[in-house]
Amino acid sequence: MVAPGLVLIDKPTGWTSHDVVAKVRKAVGTKKVGHAGTLDPLATGLLVLGIESGTKLLTFLVGADKTYLATIRLGVSTVSDDSQSEVLETATEAALAEVENSQIQQEIQKLTGVISQRPSSVSAIKVDGKRAYDLVRAGEEVELKSREVTVSAFELISSRTTLEGFIDLEVKVDCSSGTYIRALARDLGQALGVGGHITALRRTRVGSFDVADANQITDLENLTLTPLAKAASDLFPTMDLSDQQVTDLVHGKRLVHSDSGPGMIAGLSGSGNLVAVLEPVGSGLKSVVVFQGEQK
Repeated sequence: MVAPGLVLIDKPTGWTSHDVVAKVRKAVGTKKVGHAGTLDPLATGLLVLGIESGTKLLTFLVGADKTYLATIRLGVSTVSDDSQSEVLETATEAALAEVENSQIQQEIQKLTGVISQRPSSVSAIKVDGKRAYDLVRAGEEVELKSREVTVSAFELISSRTTLEGFIDLEVKVDCSSGTYIRALARDLGQALGVGGHITALRRTRVGSFDVADANQITDLENLTLTPLAKAASDLFPTMDLSDQQVTDLVHGKRLVHSDSGPGMIAGLSGSGNLVAVLEPVGSGLKSVVVFQGEQK
């Protein structure tokens, strides 16, 4: 039986998140593999997978902050806000010539912080039970409702003018879960009056996990798995449990504990196994997820 835990994968471009899951399922010999948030086929970078009971930890990663590197092309707007769909409009040379670096910086600043963002219409968000991207592909016009997201950092690394006269921006974005980098590109281009879309996107961080530690999809024979206890301790503060506390948690009982903070806690047994993820309730702790009999 394969050990439970998390696997970090550096997804290549052209692969869907489902493609990666299918490949890892075959490599580790179990169907119980899931992921903590999709990446578009165009995008590369960090995809966090759960193996066996490691899938129970994914729910705590879906809402984690993320970091992206992206190339934004100013001068062209597209249906999907990336380079994988039809062009809607192309800016004139005169319009692009008027775009100054100071303007770009000003508009980037306006898209930083807590903002209201309308997700890209070609997305997995459901509208009346159907995926938005399916509706768009069927020829329907879709405009999703805006929602609040947090862009904690939107950094312009460099800019250059392409041979075609477009402006390519290399940017780094730290953001909350649910933020669409494609929508940032679209909104930046609109604010500058020339349109914009993503031509490259790479996710480098999910919560405390970094793409530098990820496995390559071409080398799954040497797959490195993050054990349950290590993965949980990367996500939460830890608490050492007595044998009696372990027994109580396994049987659904709450723990009396007055010293816990406001957030989740990873409860570890004396042998270092992950027993449960706990949350404070009143003057005690209750289990959110129990990992009875799981390995480290």
